[in-house]
Amino acid sequence: MDNSTLPKTSVHLCFGIDVASKTLDLADFPNSMFGTFANDADGITRIVQFLQKQHVERIVVEATGGYEVSLVVALHEAKLPVVVINPRQARDYAHALGILAKTDRIDARVLARFAHDVQPPTRDFPDENARKLDSLIARRRQLLDLRTAELNRRHQARLPEIQRSIDSVVDLLDREIAEIESQLASAIEADETWRMKDQLLQSVQGVGVVTSHAILAELPELGRLNRRQISSLVGVAPFNIDSGRMHKPRAIRGGRAPVRSALYMSALTGIRCNPTLRAFYKRLRQAGKKFKVAMTACMRKLLTILNAILRTQTPWNNKFSEKTLENA
Repeated sequence: MDNSTLPKTSVHLCFGIDVASKTLDLADFPNSMFGTFANDADGITRIVQFLQKQHVERIVVEATGGYEVSLVVALHEAKLPVVVINPRQARDYAHALGILAKTDRIDARVLARFAHDVQPPTRDFPDENARKLDSLIARRRQLLDLRTAELNRRHQARLPEIQRSIDSVVDLLDREIAEIESQLASAIEADETWRMKDQLLQSVQGVGVVTSHAILAELPELGRLNRRQISSLVGVAPFNIDSGRMHKPRAIRGGRAPVRSALYMSALTGIRCNPTLRAFYKRLRQAGKKFKVAMTACMRKLLTILNAILRTQTPWNNKFSEKTLENA
């Protein structure tokens, strides 16, 4: 069924949209409707207009590295209940259903059924400023990765000509990174809410500009969830791995890797300059905890502190009680 013959129905439906660079494949559950739209301004307008005429319960879209952004923004602005999920979730769900084939049509139908069966919760969608901040943070990360790769090549280069070439590229990357960081600072300074949050986060010893900006861009839920929820969302909450007589050490998995990377660097600094984190780390090490286990616990502790700070709108001081953090 093409997009011109998609019917209107009075039944509450769940929709899945498979996003590609050129096309948007729409399917529903339980009626098994299907339609294809162009992934451009006209196609997005048509798909939004069609969905506005339906009794939509939930729309699920996979994160596709940016191809989905214009569609999701349009759906959100139309006040349609859209959820963006990790592609791994959809693939695992398809495998659980015994669906091993993968096409755009199949993926759209899997997403629609996922929306119906799993009922993933809708979340606030980042506003334009937040999306800009996220893009700048992502670009800074890309440039840093390129710089690291060039520096690694510099260590292996033997010819002076190659060394000079690499040095020129590194200089260019340094200038680009500095420009991106300037744009990040300007974007935060221009928004009163972002500026206040940035100041609150940086009030914690160990949390610098890079960590603060990464958290602002990639963890908008901070301060609005409790400590257990935020730890699970970031991926620093250990999960049990027990079955029968098997009892493996608890481990972390999933979550938001860029936030974890930023938290790790801040926790590493914090165990040297933050009295609360330093004492917590020493206590864990004296109890026989391995370095990785202790550092993960410190990351979770730091995240709890940051969550409490934004929730209470109170700058950090080392007299924050454990009760305050427990209730955060």
